[in-house]
Amino acid sequence: MTKTADIGSKRLISLEPEKWVKWLTSFADVQVREIVNSDFQWISREGDVLVRAYSPECGEFLLVNELQLYYTGKMPRRIRAYVALAEEKYQLPVYPVLVNILQSSYANIPQGYFSEFAGLQARQDYRVINLWEVNAEIVFERSLTALLPFVPVLKGGGEKSTVQRALRLLRNDEKLSDLETLLAFFATFVLESSVVQQIMRWDMAVLQKSPWYQEILNQGVQQGREEGLLSAIALGLELKFGETALELMPAVSQIKNVERLTELKDAIKTVNSLAEFQRMI
Repeated sequence: MTKTADIGSKRLISLEPEKWVKWLTSFADVQVREIVNSDFQWISREGDVLVRAYSPECGEFLLVNELQLYYTGKMPRRIRAYVALAEEKYQLPVYPVLVNILQSSYANIPQGYFSEFAGLQARQDYRVINLWEVNAEIVFERSLTALLPFVPVLKGGGEKSTVQRALRLLRNDEKLSDLETLLAFFATFVLESSVVQQIMRWDMAVLQKSPWYQEILNQGVQQGREEGLLSAIALGLELKFGETALELMPAVSQIKNVERLTELKDAIKTVNSLAEFQRMI
């Protein structure tokens, strides 16, 4: 069976939007009116989802949902801008939520934006949810379908049996079958690729086409840090050539030049064999 690797945030949230919004906001009686297609072309990305919702307690409001692979220092300003644009365009109060999928180098993730200039202050609060702090069992107890692909990176979700449980639920519903690649992708962060391949029973090479994988590669470049690039190279080698490829990482780790590491990262996409890559080190 051919697997697709292009799974965006809007696709995930549209599966069961009310369960997703209830989980993000903790509003028990919230109703989803629509998932809005925003016109903020200069700021919108696949990680941005705008939902029009209603609760008896708060009335009609907009949920601004940022689903990010890694937290970056640009997020507070970005959320502030998005909230202001949404308020202006739709004339509704906004409830912003930042969901971070994987841990980054930031020890403390701020829950708001604050700036001061010439005695004038600007502030925007938002809710932060770090998936590695969310108990995996909640996904099964509350039937949070949108979180099933992320089970491996949730708290307590890295066991083989837990990943298999999530996979069974995805395969029991035909409309969820395209989420298998996303589950497999995040499983590679906690399980050996051979174990993931055994669980999934299909070619792991498809994961290289995933936008999530590409974002990890880009993250290393954007951060300009050796560790980010080394992580990207290790993941790329394992996905393309299997676990044995990781035997090259000690040699790769000796390289301290960021430009050289970037070249090796890019080369993974084009080399035809592990031996060819090894000759480039």
